[in-house]
Amino acid sequence: MASDNKQHFMGFGRKEPELELNKPHEKQPFWQSPQFNFWLYLFMILSLVYLFQMQREQARIEIPYSEFLQKVEQQQVKEAVITNKVIIGELKEIDPATGKPRRFITVPLDDLDLARVLEEKGVKFTVRKGDNWLANLLFNWIIPFTLIFAIWVWFSRRMMGGRDFLSLGANKIRIHADTGPRVTFDDVAGVDEAKEELKEVIDFLKDPERITSLGGRMPKGVLLVGPPGTGKTLLAKAVAGEAGVPFFYISGSEFVEMFVGVGAARVRDLFQQAREKAPCIIFIDELDAIGRARGAGPGFGGHDEREQTLNQLLVEMDGFDPSSGVVVMAATNRPEILDKALLRAGRFDRQIVVDRPDLEAREAILRIHARRLKLADDVDLRVVAQRTPGMVGADLANVCNEAAIRAVRKGHTAVMMEDFEEAIDRIIAGPEKKHQTLDEDEKWRVAVHEAGHTLVAKNVPHADPVHKVSIIPRGIGALGYTLQLPVEDKYLSTYEEMRDQIAILMGGRVAEELVFGDISSGASNDIERATEIARNMVTRLGMSEKLGPVTWGRFQESRFLEGQEYEERNYSERTAEAIDEEVRKLVEEGHQRARDILERKRATHEELARVLNREEMIDGERVDEIIRQVEGGTDSAKEEKA
Repeated sequence: MASDNKQHFMGFGRKEPELELNKPHEKQPFWQSPQFNFWLYLFMILSLVYLFQMQREQARIEIPYSEFLQKVEQQQVKEAVITNKVIIGELKEIDPATGKPRRFITVPLDDLDLARVLEEKGVKFTVRKGDNWLANLLFNWIIPFTLIFAIWVWFSRRMMGGRDFLSLGANKIRIHADTGPRVTFDDVAGVDEAKEELKEVIDFLKDPERITSLGGRMPKGVLLVGPPGTGKTLLAKAVAGEAGVPFFYISGSEFVEMFVGVGAARVRDLFQQAREKAPCIIFIDELDAIGRARGAGPGFGGHDEREQTLNQLLVEMDGFDPSSGVVVMAATNRPEILDKALLRAGRFDRQIVVDRPDLEAREAILRIHARRLKLADDVDLRVVAQRTPGMVGADLANVCNEAAIRAVRKGHTAVMMEDFEEAIDRIIAGPEKKHQTLDEDEKWRVAVHEAGHTLVAKNVPHADPVHKVSIIPRGIGALGYTLQLPVEDKYLSTYEEMRDQIAILMGGRVAEELVFGDISSGASNDIERATEIARNMVTRLGMSEKLGPVTWGRFQESRFLEGQEYEERNYSERTAEAIDEEVRKLVEEGHQRARDILERKRATHEELARVLNREEMIDGERVDEIIRQVEGGTDSAKEEKA
């Protein structure tokens, strides 16, 4: 019996370039091949040399100097190399594991008679001044640290998605070249006003002298503002496609890394690449990720990474030559949190609103998305557009896709109107819970509840037409729903319309009171919505005779809880009590109006509930038919005038 849908829903409870395969390729030396990696081969060679040296070191046995002298006396030493620090060499004894003479190492004393003794015993020996410092440096320092660094780089590349630490400043820009499929204004519908304004950007990119000859200049930045899914990114791609220039795309969040200064470096790199390919378009999606007002977030001080990135963006946009042919476009659905320096003249000095589409725009958008669908003869996209008020372009694309998926599931040879109907219901109310069954008592209560919503909606003067009533469980916790759809798009709500909406919301609870004598938890969201409407009428819209045309409280977005609002009270406790009284008065008035209607139409309500309990889902025409049958052909709709 609940909903938060604007459609008066009440429920219970880059394409890569193709390879030139036929083009002959000249044979290149292997070191010029793209697959040849100099540093990889150097790393492998150093690793092999180091491992060989380590193996030789491990093959040596360390013996005491006294034992070395004994082996010399016993003529068991074959040869030796003597330095001032160590003596290394080979014994005549054969190692059974390797079949080679054993190698040894020992630390000598200052012994001047050692050379004479070695010569007498026939030992071949060499005397060196000091040790081999180059080998010591190479094998004890350079190679080990090189191996450690290489392992660290490998792990860092794994953690950073294939990028190493030295390439953090590089940009993750996607450049949409002319080789890919071009997006033009023919692929964009429902935003005619925005397209008209963007045509000036295209004219500038195609023929800059047309504007500069008159002494004018193109706006440096164009900011697309609108709700999510309205086609802001698609519009920017269409501008690039119409102008035939390179299109640099990057998301605002991709500028920011865990290391301070990386974001600013990426901004510099982005604008440098753009200048080299001018004329072109830079498009920054989700600008609010880096353009948030400075000092408004949880980070403090002027050295925050996000603020450094924003500062660099401000410098680049204000500093680069406006005649260079670089146009900066950005998109955001939260313009209220952007830094004011971004929105001033000379930066994003043109703001274009991309709003939700109206009825005509929704139909045009549906026709674009339906191009790839095989539609049945009974599909009327006008009706589909009427059934989807408030939906944006992304939602409409999803409706078409869900309809096609259902058609395949049902084995249809074409997408039928019933597929679109089910797709819309699925998006609005959620998927059907086919395995969730209600017992007879609960099912009857849900039917009574939804019939109450329906009958009140048919008898108040400012309600939208009832499109469908269902007691089939859908979504999360919705055991049934009453769907109302407006005849045409509406942008304002009057006092009487809001009163009627409260009465409709209370209709389900009142129906349970009259039929069962008690109430259930199914009306919880209905009451919550009715109370919210009443409170907005009193505190925000000045629709209370007692409190007058005054706004009470200031509603602001929380700086610490994004996406949440908090009310800053600017009134006394006495006024707060008066507000509560007025809100309660409006809700109780709606409750009484619903009771008056349902008591007067008791027989009609019971028949609606019985049919709904039996058929589980009925449309608006079936509702009208039941009402005519019970009331003897009288037109009860919109009967109440007060």
